Parts: sequence; C-alpha cells; structure tokens
Amino acid sequence: MSAPIYLDYAATAPVDARVAARMAEVLALGLGNAAANHAAGRAASDVIEQARAEVAALIGASPRDIVFTSGATEANNLAITGTVAAALRGQPRAAAQVVTLSTEHKSVLEPVRALARRGAQVVILQPDHEGRLSPQALDAVLTAETRLVTLLHVNNETGVAQDLAALAEVCAARGVPLHVDASQSAGKLPLDVAGIAMLSFTAHKLGGPQGIGALYVAPEHRGYIEPLIVGGGHERGLRAGTLATHQIAGFGLACRLAHEALPEFGHRVFALRERLWRGLSDLPGALFNGHPTRHAPHILNVSFAGVEGESLFLGLPGLTLSTGSACNSASAEPSYVLRALGRDMQQAQASLRFSFGSATTEADIDNAIAAVRAQHQALWGLSPARPPLEFEQGACGVRYLGEAGAERLGAWVRIAALVEGGFVKTARAQVYGCPDTRAACQWVCQHLADQPVAAPDIGKPEQWRTIVGAPVEKLGRMLIIEDAVGALRPA
Repeated sequence: MSAPIYLDYAATAPVDARVAARMAEVLALGLGNAAANHAAGRAASDVIEQARAEVAALIGASPRDIVFTSGATEANNLAITGTVAAALRGQPRAAAQVVTLSTEHKSVLEPVRALARRGAQVVILQPDHEGRLSPQALDAVLTAETRLVTLLHVNNETGVAQDLAALAEVCAARGVPLHVDASQSAGKLPLDVAGIAMLSFTAHKLGGPQGIGALYVAPEHRGYIEPLIVGGGHERGLRAGTLATHQIAGFGLACRLAHEALPEFGHRVFALRERLWRGLSDLPGALFNGHPTRHAPHILNVSFAGVEGESLFLGLPGLTLSTGSACNSASAEPSYVLRALGRDMQQAQASLRFSFGSATTEADIDNAIAAVRAQHQALWGLSPARPPLEFEQGACGVRYLGEAGAERLGAWVRIAALVEGGFVKTARAQVYGCPDTRAACQWVCQHLADQPVAAPDIGKPEQWRTIVGAPVEKLGRMLIIEDAVGALRPA
C-alpha cells in the first residue's frame, strides 16, 4: 500500500532531510555546554549564534533579540504571562488588561484565561464572519490599563491573516505592546517586526525539529517581561536552561531554507490551494471557511454541510489531514474557531483542514480531490436529506418508512422496509451519522428481514452497540435507530 498523502503541514511539517543531516552532524561533533568557557563550549556557542542569526533573518530581526524556547507554546506563555507579571509588580491585578481574539490558538487563550483567574482584566474580542479583527474594533477596547494585545498573525485552522501593520499601528498609537503568534506565517508570508513588541514561532512548522522555538523580544520591551523559567542567566536572563545545540542548529537551517524559498513557496502553494478548492467547491454543501483573499497560501478549510464529520474523515484513510477541531483532534467538540465564524455544530464538525508544504504536488491535490469527492458522494447519496429510497421496480409488498433523529442530534435515520403480510421482506437505511451509527443501521436492516413489522425481534440498542463495537457514549444514537424502527408505517 502506498503511504497516505500528507496534507497536515499546519500541524507539523516533516523534517527536511538537510535539517536532519545538520542535526546529526552537530550531535557527532561532541560539543560542550554553550555556557562553558572552554573550547568545546565556545564551539557550541558558535553553532548556536550562527543559528540565531538565521532564525532572526527570517523575520527581519536582530539576532540579539531572539530568545530560544521549547516551541511556540512556551514562547506564547513567556510573552503573555511574562509581560503581565512584569506589569503587575506592585500594582493591583485589576490594573492590568489583556486583549485577545476568540479564535486564537489555545496556547494564547489558556494563558490569558489563567491571568483572568488571577484577577487581571481580560477582553476577548469576536472576529467578523470571515475571521478578521478590524483596527477600529481593537482601538475601541484599549484603555489606560491595557498592558498587552496578543494575536495570531495567521489562524492555524482557517489560514485567515490579520492586518498586522494596521493593528500594530493602533497599538503603537495607544502605547500598548503587541505580541504576535507567527507560528503559521513565519516562512510562509513576509514578516516585518517593526511595531511588534514580541513575536513567537517554532521550528517544526518549517521542516525543522519539534521541541524548539523562539520568541522575538523588541529591545524596548525587554525590560517589561519577566522569565517563566529561572535558574541561570541563559538567553539574556529570559529563559534559563542549557541550550539544545543540535535542535537550534536544525532550527537555524530550517529558517534559512524557508527564507530562501519564500518567494517561490507562496506562489506555488497558493496555486495548489486554489486547485483544491476548485475541485471541491461544487460539492453539495461545500462551505469555504475564512477570508476569500486575506489568507496564508498553505491552508484551506472547508465545511461540508449535510454530511457527518466523523464518517467523512474516517472515510479518507489515504489522506493525512485535520478535521473539526484541528488542534484538539482527540476531542469530539466542534472547532471553537469555526463556531466563532458562524458555522453550526454539524458544519464545524464536518470540516476538513488541508495544509500544504514544500513536498506537496499537483498529483497529491488531484488525488485528494478524487478521494473527498468519492466519500462525499457515498455519504450524500444515502443522506436522509435526499428523497426516500425506492425499491426495485416490480418488488412485491407495501413500502413502510420510519424516521427519527436530526442533524443537530448527531444522528438522523430513515428506514425503508418492504412489508408483505405483516412481515418485513427487506429493509434499507438512509443515515446521517457516525460510522458506528451506520454500522448499527446496516445490522438492524439485515436482521429486520422475516420479522413482524409491528414487533420485530432484533434485540435492543445496548446489544446493537456491543455488536458493532461502539463506545458507550454512542448509545443515544442507537436509541435513535430504535425510534426509527418503531416509527415504521405505510408510506
């Protein structure tokens, strides 16, 4: 079997072979601790400072203003909590206001909410229906107590890009520091740190290793941020701990490669994105999520109204991508980002995020289009939103229909049965539901044959759940199937 097509670069990019080779080379050098004042330590320091310059060049910053962290999550926490902690020195907590957007990554929202529990004022703004924050909306909430504005440049789920220059201008005019999470834009869009107090990004979105990231801190803001990790004077006092030389070297090379490829990358990947959307946009219920023009080139998010999200996603084993809740895929909760953009629960859950990188080809896109269209057709063709199923011409018996559930309940079932002499001859189902619901419907329809339509002996929902191996939380969907069987009446 061929490997699945990788379309999840927004989650993590595969490590570039050149980066892996550079990291192995550095590991083999036997370098010392960069903090040590001997030859092996100075050699490690030289490797780190070369990488620091490469990292800084990607965002147009000075190497002295780069603080290495374990990734963008730590960088975001350092920027947000460190800035507010410094602002609160000797001040009442209510004197510190933090402003952010409801569609931020959780590594922004959770530190902000933690500050709220500690007494800070928190303002969480709502974006417009395309995911953007207007400068006017930001300006309207800033006060003399605002100590930080923290925003994503490019949304990790939709690819929507904020107008950083305009938002930074508002913050500068009010004397408020702006922190930007650039995890999805560094190396994908040109960046300028002018007017930005702090900027976070990470290696693993760029073909570098996981576990290493950076926070840019403007010189004028350095005195207004406190470290989260203490225990040494590393990183000019902002982040204690022995530096991971090989990871930093890989990060540096990944940034240099991304910087060199940036002009070609945007043009090529944007074309792939548009090709994919053209191939999916005519599907019934296809909804584009985000802004039509203000977006990063490498992310496309599409909702499919009228098909169940879990069945759609699990029916695409040949594609590696994200669904519903792109950065919280272990959760059954619908994406809070898409909900904030006005999608209902079903539309948010039936969303697919495609994201592309340097190795993505037109053939990958065409194969993805074919796979999604085939699975969508299979689900849409058996949806209860379509007309009731007909039996073959000439089939004997009376057609019965039974229906229960709704999309908003996560399961909607219609059963059509051909009945003769009070007994079911054959039955078929139309299902909006997860794979477990569909499997249980298929089992029930098979076992309805030869049963009295008024009181079929086909077991109970708990038995059906066990037979198809569904988790206990799916029992409610089995009950909907039971209701559909119980509702069978002549059509």
